[in-house]
Amino acid sequence: MSAPEMISMGCRLNIAESETLRQNLAANNIDGDNLIIVNSCAVTNEAVRQTRQAIRRAKKDNPEKNIIVTGCAAQVDPAMFADMPETTAVVGNFDKYDAANFKLGLQSNRPEIRVSDIMRITETTPHMVSAFADRSRAFVEIQNGCDHRCTFCIIPFGRGNSRSVPAGIVVEQVQALVDKGFQEVVLTGVDVTSYGPDLPGAPTLGMLIERILKHVPELPRLRLSSLDGIEIDDRLFDLLTGELRLMPHIHLSLQSGDNMILKRMKRRHSREQAIDLVERLKARRPEIAIGADIIAGFPTEDDAMFANSRSIIEQCDVVHGHIFPYSPKQGTPAAKMPQVDGHVIKERAKILRETVSRRARSWRQSLVGSRQNILTEMSGDTGYSENFARVRFDASANKGQIVPVEIVDVQDKQLIGRIAA
Repeated sequence: MSAPEMISMGCRLNIAESETLRQNLAANNIDGDNLIIVNSCAVTNEAVRQTRQAIRRAKKDNPEKNIIVTGCAAQVDPAMFADMPETTAVVGNFDKYDAANFKLGLQSNRPEIRVSDIMRITETTPHMVSAFADRSRAFVEIQNGCDHRCTFCIIPFGRGNSRSVPAGIVVEQVQALVDKGFQEVVLTGVDVTSYGPDLPGAPTLGMLIERILKHVPELPRLRLSSLDGIEIDDRLFDLLTGELRLMPHIHLSLQSGDNMILKRMKRRHSREQAIDLVERLKARRPEIAIGADIIAGFPTEDDAMFANSRSIIEQCDVVHGHIFPYSPKQGTPAAKMPQVDGHVIKERAKILRETVSRRARSWRQSLVGSRQNILTEMSGDTGYSENFARVRFDASANKGQIVPVEIVDVQDKQLIGRIAA
């Protein structure tokens, strides 16, 4: 009996959940020899198209295997995937936590749908912990779903409302990962800064971090996934700038640098608030590296609005940029707004990527001559610094360990280092 083949579409959270799903099915003795699971993405119409394409390709390459589709696109439109002749079953985002659902349809000629109404789920999310055998970092999902309704986003309808994992369970899982030898844990979720209000006592993300650091003192490195800057309160700010075990790498969900576009997106922050937050963070902890999600070509975006998005990359010193060309998603308010020409969107995305790339090159060059603590990967000769710079060096004897490395050069978007004496 072997694990099923996993095909993960979309975000890093999907990738982490796919690994957890694979491990959960193995633990429950689900035979994966003849099974392919496609973890779908619904973020744009293009993402759905690519998911359908991946399903067809998987069936063509493996005609004897059963294909079960799960994930956000399957949750939003299960009938569409059930109608595909390649599909054996469709399992919803909440239902995928039950391994028994992956036995569905395997003896049937008719696709089965096992999809709960995600908007009616009020329980805390079943706990997800992902420990990749070939990676030195592990992922703990502390929250799922989202209570906000950004006009471009379909994800709340694929993930449901925000649900948090009780702090005690999170601490137990972090401790278990440290006991297995992991040197870094990443806290993940759909909207991690919304952690806690659905739990007794309404703890905050800052309180959760304090509890982890207190009760798992042997954890060397704790990292956070994408943050909504407007929800960074004083407690979390003090931890980000003053707690050395919390990594100086902050990825912000900016989405745009223009105030009118932010309003049309129904984002809750302004351009000025984002810039002020980064200035205060870096004033207190200069080594912090800023990442950001930015959408190019959101509906109604004109040249001046685009220029504001381009300039915020400079003003917020973004060195880890995720640039997304806008793609309308059926069912979202933004899809009904006046659209920007597709060629213009593509060109603007290219310009934003080039702007981030120039900023990142300058940042990497500034690290030459410094000493960085590198967590080495389990495969290859690379690792990541505390501020998430990728470093290549002779790591053969230090797999999965944190080692001091002197940075001597930059090549192909990687820092080159040697183990410090």
